[in-house]
Amino acid sequence: MKKALIITVIVGVVLFVLIQFVPIDRRNPSTMSEPNWSSPEARVLVMKNCGQCHSNNTEWPWYSYIAPASWLINFDVVNGRNAFNFSDWNNSPAYVGDLVEAINEGEMPPIQYTLFHPGARLDAQGKQALIDALTSSLGQ
Repeated sequence: MKKALIITVIVGVVLFVLIQFVPIDRRNPSTMSEPNWSSPEARVLVMKNCGQCHSNNTEWPWYSYIAPASWLINFDVVNGRNAFNFSDWNNSPAYVGDLVEAINEGEMPPIQYTLFHPGARLDAQGKQALIDALTSSLGQ
């Protein structure tokens, strides 16, 4: 029993080390185009709450370099940028109604993000401020 446990631990450690070599693309491409922000404050508010996944300005924390967390974070960023990208707005826009709906329904920011960034949890006032910033910048 003890020998099986030791072998299991050794295999687990070896696998953990090996998965660190799986390449992950953490590039932040240049900003191509942004929406016509209604104000600098609107841009700051939207980018603070949405920019980590929906722009090319992602900040990659230390744990984004450790697999398997790196895979999950990269997956969310790639999917976020593919859904719409504030840094490539002309090629990847979003409809403000869809954004407002996702915020109102609590889909955004997603739970896996707010678990590690508790300050990103939006109360009713924060949701409304973000919705106002989006609608004033992107239209109704």
